[in-house]
Amino acid sequence: MDEVVGPEQIRISDAERQTVADRLRAAHAEGYLDLAEYDERLTEVWRMRTRGDLGRVTRDLPAASAPARRDGAVFSATAGGVAMRVLTVVWLCITAAAAAGTSVLALLTDMSPWWFLVFSAPTGAVLLTLWVAGAGRPRRGGR
Repeated sequence: MDEVVGPEQIRISDAERQTVADRLRAAHAEGYLDLAEYDERLTEVWRMRTRGDLGRVTRDLPAASAPARRDGAVFSATAGGVAMRVLTVVWLCITAAAAAGTSVLALLTDMSPWWFLVFSAPTGAVLLTLWVAGAGRPRRGGR
């Protein structure tokens, strides 16, 4: 029972099978596999038991491309990104409330509806400066 097995003989998990199935799905979407071949290989993947078996299914496919960065990722998932996200949401809420309040007052009095900028513009400028300086932004190149 203490027999050493090579890396190709190690059993695989369903998560590993799913990873290969996702790679096959991407290859089909990119036109490397037709539907029949995709279906055949996918069926094979769920029958396989070892890492060596899994390697056979994707051997003739080009290397998996790097995962694309989430579109619209303004803030990173780091503590700095979360802090910037929270501060921005708070700033947007306060700005919206101030804009609504000054708009109502502008309708009732002769006050300018742009007074909310006195409260929101300086704070917004600070948040924008922090973001431009790199606080909470995702790093380039996935690092």
